[in-house]
Amino acid sequence: MNKLKIAVQKSGRLNEDSMRLLKNIGISIDNGKDQLKASAQNFPLEVFYLRNGDIPQYLRDGVVDVAIIGENVLIEKGEDLPIVERLGFSKCKVSIAVPKESKAESLKDLNNLRIATSYPKTVNKFLDENGIKANLHIINGSVEIAPNIGLADGICDIVSSGSTLFKNGLKEIEVLLKSEAVLAVSPNISEENKERLEKIQFRIQSVLRGQNSKYVLLNAPNDKLDEIISVLPGMKSPTVLPLAKEGWSSVHSVIDKNQFWEVIDELKVKGAQGILVCPIEKMVL
Repeated sequence: MNKLKIAVQKSGRLNEDSMRLLKNIGISIDNGKDQLKASAQNFPLEVFYLRNGDIPQYLRDGVVDVAIIGENVLIEKGEDLPIVERLGFSKCKVSIAVPKESKAESLKDLNNLRIATSYPKTVNKFLDENGIKANLHIINGSVEIAPNIGLADGICDIVSSGSTLFKNGLKEIEVLLKSEAVLAVSPNISEENKERLEKIQFRIQSVLRGQNSKYVLLNAPNDKLDEIISVLPGMKSPTVLPLAKEGWSSVHSVIDKNQFWEVIDELKVKGAQGILVCPIEKMVL
């Protein structure tokens, strides 16, 4: 039976986040330790565990139909591959950093410096766009050590928390781009697997909407009801139910987590009481 083939990073944080997402969309993967391929028990899908840098070529060749991959890797090795979904996790930056004692403080100070990186295409493009001439040393693996052993004056690499830079005595001086996990698709995907991918996307979108929202229940005096409802964005309109106590109603709605505290503060000012906030597992529209 033909199955949708999805690639994920073999190990690391992106692997963990990817497998958690598949679990959250109801796909059960039967995989053991060190397997390079595993099948889903309840969906026509196979997971391929691959090196992140190899995934773009596997997509191009049609070995896999779709991949959960860092956008930074696509920019470096797969700009021709379409992104069909932004996933919002495994966020990071691609940054240039130099030793803390370096006199380099900004982009203009990079002229004629030696930069070690695993992202030569990304770095060259950025430097060209900004009129900077630097010498690149291409390194596969940990580049943070390069300045300490005299191989380079600075590095360009992914930065998540910044702790790795700190531990290696480096300071960030320029951010080239911001990245997150994305869903990328092969140009050779079959029509049958496009339909399966659409089902996967529908589930992912439901999970992401849930993660980005909060369910809110509150008590409102009827004479303030219109004012309180005007504060709530909701999906379409809030649900309003009469309470046993005369003159009061229960209002149910959904709030974007990024607006959450501002909305709650305004609701309190308008007279809302007994505000209850619940996480949303999935939100299907």
